Amino acid sequence: MAIPGREQFRAAVLRYIELPGAKFFRAIKFTPNGITILGFLIAVVAAYLVGSGWLIAGGIVFLFGGGLDLMDGALARLTNKTSPFGALLDSVFDRLSEAALFVGLAIYALRADLGDDRQIFFVTILLLALIFSQGVSYLRARGEGLGVFTKAGLMTRPERVVLLGAGLIVGQIEWFLLAIAVVSCFTLFQRMFTIRGMLDKAG
Repeated sequence: MAIPGREQFRAAVLRYIELPGAKFFRAIKFTPNGITILGFLIAVVAAYLVGSGWLIAGGIVFLFGGGLDLMDGALARLTNKTSPFGALLDSVFDRLSEAALFVGLAIYALRADLGDDRQIFFVTILLLALIFSQGVSYLRARGEGLGVFTKAGLMTRPERVVLLGAGLIVGQIEWFLLAIAVVSCFTLFQRMFTIRGMLDKAG
């Protein structure tokens, strides 16, 4: 299942954001791995802001860090510096960046005066969003280990980053987390059966 307009949107992002950003970082002699680590450090700053209760600032910083994530691969291709280790580093720090924000959200939930019922709801959907999001990413990696490559699914990393940042900015992070948890659960099974079909076809 594909979201209408997703490919056109990604093509526009590539043309107007990724490539200009990659050219800028090439001009200032930044490396793809450097961008990967910088993006992670920015996510940690966002997590600190969220944990401290500054949700809007945390959301803006997290979206900025997520935007940098678009640049490392583009810069690697632009400078012919693609490597297996670079891809590994990118994948690991992508997971760590999301996990850092979830830690910040957990700290916020524990420190804020939410009331017992709302706090339990918040932490529950936070954990479910984290579990299913990581499961979706794991399935892609596991599929690649089995020789099939897919980014299938409604709730992939770019969608999660946008929803997390937007939820923080508009002050409705609980409901955005619920949406991420529900759709990521669906995406997990969607991707699993996509991989199964590809494996059956390859076999």
